[in-house]
Amino acid sequence: MRNSPGRHIYRNIANATSILGVLPLGLLFLEGGYQFLFPIIIFNNVMDDLDGILAGALNIRSRFGANLDNVCDAIAHVTLALVAGAHFGGWVLFASLFAATAVILRATSRLNPGQAAAGGTPTNELMRHLLLLLLLAQAWEFEPSATLIALFSLHAVSMFMPFHFPVLIRGLARNAIMIALVNVALVLAWLVPAVLPFLAAIFIGTYLFSFVLGGGRWIWSR
Repeated sequence: MRNSPGRHIYRNIANATSILGVLPLGLLFLEGGYQFLFPIIIFNNVMDDLDGILAGALNIRSRFGANLDNVCDAIAHVTLALVAGAHFGGWVLFASLFAATAVILRATSRLNPGQAAAGGTPTNELMRHLLLLLLLAQAWEFEPSATLIALFSLHAVSMFMPFHFPVLIRGLARNAIMIALVNVALVLAWLVPAVLPFLAAIFIGTYLFSFVLGGGRWIWSR
């Protein structure tokens, strides 16, 4: 019974969710694939959160599942960053390569829990901010290249900061309901332009505040 097909499927529900989260990335490589960037970022964020919720709720956490989640995150976040960078080209592409390198290094460091960095920002924090910034550029009709360069560069640095970022919105979501609300906020930002500036200010503002606050505490404690 322990090795029955049903038991095997049950134990891998969260792992299947992780893999499903990266499958739509193939749409980005079709002609005109950039048009799918926004829904794919949202879908990937939902599935990335869902796999963790399922693993905890069903008591099926495993080292393999954690590693698979990190690998899927690296594949998705590198692809999404580079697709955005390639779309705008020039220095934006260069900055996206910098961010993609940071994503790979951070994801690799997390494969060994004994050597994982204690601080820094998760790679999907970059994805949420990338989505919000591109949505703002579309809604307000401004050229986002300069802000994208700053976004990619700052996140590439923050992924390896040796301190905790205390008030990141996703980090404050401690249960399934709060995590779901974070994802609902991303959908609303995409579909309801009226709330986009407010939500972008919350997500990006708390990130910048955390950078300053966490860095200040770390410097003070040295």
